[in-house]
Amino acid sequence: MVFMKELVDYGVIGLLLALSFFTVAIAVERWSFYRKVKLEEYKSRQELEVELSKGLTFIASVASNAPYVGLLGTVLGIMLTFYTIGQEGFVDTRKVMVGLALALKATAVGLLVAIPSSVLYNLLLRRVKILLLLWEARNGR
Repeated sequence: MVFMKELVDYGVIGLLLALSFFTVAIAVERWSFYRKVKLEEYKSRQELEVELSKGLTFIASVASNAPYVGLLGTVLGIMLTFYTIGQEGFVDTRKVMVGLALALKATAVGLLVAIPSSVLYNLLLRRVKILLLLWEARNGR
């Protein structure tokens, strides 16, 4: 069952940390782009909207799915705990607590990725809406 522990520790939590890294990188790139965008260079609202919304789907997907990935780690950690209890035939409190702690760690990391991702998405989406409104105000549409 060492494989299951490694799967939760390195697979699930590693995936969540990688998603978090990419989310922050995309958010920083988008914010930088929004600060430098020249609205007068865009002839249509649709063209501007396409450029402004690049990468936002990834951030929204991470925000909405990270809790589920954490939940997967939770389920695997609890399965590990029950498997250990079943194999041993008796309850060793130390082994049970290790499995439960592993499960809770995956849940916590899932939430720690999802919450900032959701905040970043909402901040970026608000900036997109502001830029689109400014473009419409300048172009009379």
